[in-house]
Order: sequence, then C-alpha cells, then structure tokens
Amino acid sequence: MDLSDIAWRKSSRSGGNNECVELAVTETSTRFRDSKAPDAGALAFRDAGYRRFLSAIKSGNLDV
Repeated sequence: MDLSDIAWRKSSRSGGNNECVELAVTETSTRFRDSKAPDAGALAFRDAGYRRFLSAIKSGNLDV
C-alpha cells in the first residue's frame, strides 16, 4: 500500500536522538511507523483493534 499521501505526525514523546514514532489516522485505520525508516512499512490497526491495543497498554496486559 502506498503510504505517501498519508499525513504523518511525530509523537510529542519522541526523543531528540531521531527516536521518533510517527502516527497517521485515516478513515479506516490508525498507523504507526519509525521515522528513521519510513519505507520499512507501518503497523496498522483498525478502530476496534486500536482501542484494544491502547487498553492493553494502559492496563499492562500485553498478552493480547
């Protein structure tokens, strides 16, 4: 999938040493990528999956 048309934002929590995670929200998914390697692909979640992912992170239950 061509991700060049997506508007990516850098995380406000990214460090100053090129340790950046970028986020893009589209109509169908939320995507993450490493800003140092933008052509390496992106992790994509559909809405329900993204909500489960966030819930697991917040609860510390990463066995999802």
